[in-house]
Amino acid sequence: MDKVIIITGGSRGIGAATALLAARQGYRICINYHADDQAAQRVLAQVRELGAEAIAVRADASVEDEVISLFQRVDHELGPVTALVNNAGTIGQQSRVEEMSEFRLLKVMKTNVVGPMLCAKHALMRMSTRNGGKGGAIVNVSSVAARLGSPNEYVDYAASKGALDTFTLGLAKEVAGEGVRVNGVRPGYIFTDFHALSGDPDRVRKLEPGIPMGRGGQAQEVAEAILWLLSDKASYSTGSFLDLGGGR
Repeated sequence: MDKVIIITGGSRGIGAATALLAARQGYRICINYHADDQAAQRVLAQVRELGAEAIAVRADASVEDEVISLFQRVDHELGPVTALVNNAGTIGQQSRVEEMSEFRLLKVMKTNVVGPMLCAKHALMRMSTRNGGKGGAIVNVSSVAARLGSPNEYVDYAASKGALDTFTLGLAKEVAGEGVRVNGVRPGYIFTDFHALSGDPDRVRKLEPGIPMGRGGQAQEVAEAILWLLSDKASYSTGSFLDLGGGR
């Protein structure tokens, strides 16, 4: 079976690293991104240099009409999706809960919870044997924040990732008999530009002394975990999580 992967938020950080590793493993790749055309085109060029058949599709993964168009593009240009990585996410500036606006809360929940649910819905319409598919795998990119709560930083983000974890567990059980595996990874202190969105681009470096392993992680290390969970090597794993937080 041809391996076709959709990676949401694939133009940077963990998503981009996942695309590059997927290219080396023989996937046809859809790099989904929200706004940064130049970044997406750079990653697209890199995966094509590795010999992968790939496309970049701009779409807001939390808006169903755009998700429908995204999956239709993949159907027509790459073939039926067999692997989905729900990586797109957002975060607000570090603050306490009483300082968070309704707009911020809705944006975080829509992007980090509703988006993965919508993408999983449309993946299952193609993957699930119940719907005539041949099976597949989904990996949801959560965060160690779901376990730690992120007090005084971004409790809303942590709560959204907690919801994503619960969704992962429930969906895994719902489709386990339909040829689809659903797992999660929980990155923690990873060197990507994602932390700049919270107003602290040097956050990982500052926190390294408190990490049991004594260092921050690399996006490539998270990508390795994601691709393993998608692979046949993880064929008996569903509803599971790999924590990638250096011991925290």
